[in-house]
Amino acid sequence: MSMRKILTAAVLVFGLLLTACTDGQVQRADADNIGYIEGDGAVTTVPVDEREPAPEFGGPLLGSDDREFWLADAAGEVVVLNVWGSWCPPCRKEAPDFQAVWEDVAEDGIRFVGVNTRDNETDALGFVEDFGITFPSVVDTDGRKMLAFRDSLPPAAIPSTLIIDQNGRLAARAVGAIGESTLRGLIEDVQAEASP
Repeated sequence: MSMRKILTAAVLVFGLLLTACTDGQVQRADADNIGYIEGDGAVTTVPVDEREPAPEFGGPLLGSDDREFWLADAAGEVVVLNVWGSWCPPCRKEAPDFQAVWEDVAEDGIRFVGVNTRDNETDALGFVEDFGITFPSVVDTDGRKMLAFRDSLPPAAIPSTLIIDQNGRLAARAVGAIGESTLRGLIEDVQAEASP
């Protein structure tokens, strides 16, 4: 086999491996130069003039018999919805970062709400205790509550994070675990929109 054929075969194999690893991610940029990548582990940002209202979403809170959270009650605030499960290794990885950011922005008109899905209460409460999570979580045992987002910007994996702007519109989505700097950046971008 010639060296050229070997190199061609190697490039093809490398390309197939790269495609498999990225799981079909596609990089895009809109006219305002806001770039994003679609797919697992990626962040999607929505330009202000293209945002859709968040759907009606909420429900009972983990560990509480009578408390609930509803997006409508957070009008005027930036809301960070983080979908997680105690059984999810990437959720464990990002939990300390989410708690750290929450502690810094809790007094700044930012509301963090977890969405605990496909879990049982004992394991979920153990997760919250183990990671010192102090923001509340809506219980979504069978994943049906998150279906409210299916026609807009659905969380496509666990974990996923949705950022809802001060006007109740879907501003960003992260599919997969994200770190502290990415989370801070998403929040700061949405906060800055409300500044004069």
